[in-house]
This record gives sequence, structure tokens and C-alpha cells, in this order.
Amino acid sequence: MRRARAPSAAMIATGMSFAPTAAAHSGTGLPGGFVAGVLHPVGGPDHLLAMVAVGLWGAFLGARLVVALPIVFPLLMVVGAVLGMRAIPLPPVELGIAVSVFVLGLCVAGAWRAPAWLAVAIVAVFALFHGYAHGRELPSAADPVGYSAGFVLATGLLHVGGIAFAVLATRVRRVPLTRAAGAAIALAGVFFLHGVSA
Repeated sequence: MRRARAPSAAMIATGMSFAPTAAAHSGTGLPGGFVAGVLHPVGGPDHLLAMVAVGLWGAFLGARLVVALPIVFPLLMVVGAVLGMRAIPLPPVELGIAVSVFVLGLCVAGAWRAPAWLAVAIVAVFALFHGYAHGRELPSAADPVGYSAGFVLATGLLHVGGIAFAVLATRVRRVPLTRAAGAAIALAGVFFLHGVSA
């Protein structure tokens, strides 16, 4: 599958509005069950953009990776969530998440055809940080199974959204749209990085 461009001022504005922190980790304000798990990735722009970027990049890489990356990310997110629930130390999570948005956006914007093993490794490492943030924010009285199922489902849907966008851009002969989307995501990552370092 070839390259593409996308979301736009809306994505950039979203990133700017949440720049003071990597904002996905303020919680949903809902009891920590299935619904909270679904809303957590969608309600946080850093999570949302990274997950869409995984779908965009997978679609660009094509072949097995369009399937492999959206499978690897949720699986490793669950591992990260378990680490977060158990409060097992991990390098600065907010920084890791901000870096993931920036790097994944660059991978899409640059139409980087990484070797399969490297693409999987990059996605897996970043998934650990995102999963850790989800697990760390799970309320102690919440249903961990329902919450985990919710954020895995939402993550998968965001990946599918990225893939669908890239496929549609290719079919209407607007492949550069996917690369533009990657650039917008990378730019949002810059704002997240600024917020983390501030």
C-alpha cells in the first residue's frame, strides 16, 4: 500500500490545546469499567493520535504489517497496563507517550518503509508506555477486566480508522493526504514534548 496525508488543522489545534501536558492521562471521570476503558484512549489526544498513526503507518507498509501492527500494539498495551496496575517502575511515561506521537507521525510523514522487525519493535515499545498510563489510572475499585477490554477495543477501532483513512486516500488518488496526516500528528507530538519538558 502506498503513502498518504490528512487530518489537519483540527488535529494540530487539538494538540496545541493539550500541550501543557501529555493530556490523555487526566482520566475520564467515569467509574473504571468498560465504558471508561473505551473513552480513555478517545478522550486523550496523545493516545488517540498515536493509535491512528499506527494504523496509517501499517497501511502504508502494507502486506503483513497492516495486520501485525494493529495486533501488536493492543497486546503490548495490555502488558503495559498490567505493569501500571502493579505500579512497576517504568521510564518517564509521559515523555515516552509524547515521543511516540512525534516518532510515529514522522514515520508516516516520511513514508518510512522500516524493516518489519523494526516497525514491530517500535510499535511494541511505544505500546508499553500507552498501556502503562491506562493501567496506572485504573481506579482501585474498578473492574480491571472490563476496563482493559474497553481500552483494547477503542485502540483497535482507532487503528482501523487510520487504516481506513489511508486506504480511502489511496483509492481517491490522494495518497499524499496520509503523509500530511503524519506531519500533523508529528507536529502535535512536538507540542506534547514541549508540555512534558515545561
